[in-house]
Amino acid sequence: QVQLAESGGGLVQAGGSLRLSCAASGRICSGNVMAWYRQAPGKQRELVARITYGRNTNYSDSVKGRFTISRDNAKNTVYLEMNSLKPEDTAVYYCNLAIGTGNYWGQGTQVTVSS
Repeated sequence: QVQLAESGGGLVQAGGSLRLSCAASGRICSGNVMAWYRQAPGKQRELVARITYGRNTNYSDSVKGRFTISRDNAKNTVYLEMNSLKPEDTAVYYCNLAIGTGNYWGQGTQVTVSS
């Protein structure tokens, strides 16, 4: 069983910064991919950023240059540093872990950016 626990969401003004964390626990093998997704009200869940075990990264065009994904493999933890936040970044952010045994999700953390 794999569990993901997110933290770090909150309310911030436009232009501000937040850092999300997601700690994975359970039977986790190397070679996994961790990612952050988000879902705004009335919209589909979308990929924000992804990082492989070897730390190769991908970003959505909407966050490129503003967000940075990183990970600590020893702690099975992934981070999302969010800078220059915009009101359109407002969403529930979900952590995702993809490994051979399946695809796992966190419970989500709310990020609200006020204008």
